[in-house]
Amino acid sequence: MRKKSILFVCLGNICRSPMAEAIMKKIIDNNNLSGSFTIDSAGIQNYHQGQMPDQRMQQHAFARGYLLNHHARQVTSLDFEAFDLIIGMDDSNINSLEQKASTLEDKQKIRRIADFFTNKEIDHVPDPYYGGAQGFDLVIDLLENGCNNLLKSLHEETE
Repeated sequence: MRKKSILFVCLGNICRSPMAEAIMKKIIDNNNLSGSFTIDSAGIQNYHQGQMPDQRMQQHAFARGYLLNHHARQVTSLDFEAFDLIIGMDDSNINSLEQKASTLEDKQKIRRIADFFTNKEIDHVPDPYYGGAQGFDLVIDLLENGCNNLLKSLHEETE
């Protein structure tokens, strides 16, 4: 089976998308599937290019058993060639990704992480950057749920 590649995308690539990357990598490792996936993250904007994830997100991640060691980068047109799935955190990210997509095939790779949430009342992962501590915990809760369900849906597709 060919390796499946997934790119998680948020605005600046310092909170939500690196957290999704870390969660998905851990879930994949826990399921002994590391050799079957390539996981990365990027941001729509280049505000934080080369920076480590937000310190608050790193602290909340560490408290939950995750290590964030990603350096922020911006989404490029090459990402549409390199990745099978490009997962946005909110509608603004999705709209920006659709504008960057140059073909229908590229657009078909774009999905919302909320499509994989168990709780369908929540339709995005809110940006915790300007909020308090509870926002970072909510992001992790939502992403754990979404990433677990994403892996299940990929497993179901291959059966």
